[in-house]
Amino acid sequence: MAQRGLAAEFWQVPAVTRAYTAACVLTTAAVQLELITPFQLYFNPDLIFRKFQVWRLVTNFLFFGPLGFSFFFNMLFLYRYCRMLEEGSFRGRTADFVFMFLFGGVLMTLFGLLASLFFLGQAFTIMLVYVWSRRNPYLRMNFFGLLNFQAPFLPWVLMAFSLLLGNSILVDLLGIAVGHIYYFLEDVFPNQPGGKKLLLTPSFLKLIFDAPEEDPNYRPLPEEQLGMDRQ
Repeated sequence: MAQRGLAAEFWQVPAVTRAYTAACVLTTAAVQLELITPFQLYFNPDLIFRKFQVWRLVTNFLFFGPLGFSFFFNMLFLYRYCRMLEEGSFRGRTADFVFMFLFGGVLMTLFGLLASLFFLGQAFTIMLVYVWSRRNPYLRMNFFGLLNFQAPFLPWVLMAFSLLLGNSILVDLLGIAVGHIYYFLEDVFPNQPGGKKLLLTPSFLKLIFDAPEEDPNYRPLPEEQLGMDRQ
């Protein structure tokens, strides 16, 4: 019964959040079981472009380190804020959500080249948190019962917490920067005088991920007419 309940809960999670979270957990499990090693996953431009190990463009976003506090902390925030975005401002707009993933991933990869970063999953999580926080500016939050603040301060609180744990804040700053670029181009600039929407989701993504809209002029045949046709 418990297994059935967990399975039902899993399939109720929105598709993009479900796929990304599951991929991160499975990747970490594979490393723990020594089926693969982090050396096969990390971002390495030389191996990508010279030896065509293109999977590294994706796998560096899926590994958050060995099982431990840092891993579970990242998974909690990834799952929570990815799901709230998908069920909130991206509800019914799966293609737009996937496009945000692609936009953020490409931008982080370009910055990663300059900063020599090996794993970008934590930066991606911070990007999701940043976009969600800016779209919920008046929401009051509590961090482990210690701090009370409004949502837009959450990415900075997470960065300070990461610093207290002895981690480099470069990854967090990258996530905040990419999140702000997306938020500005998507939510701010189009509403400015003379501004326009620059981030346009490709039609092929809409074709794949979004259900086709019903024709407002479509009128189904009456039940009586359908019965006559069957006769």
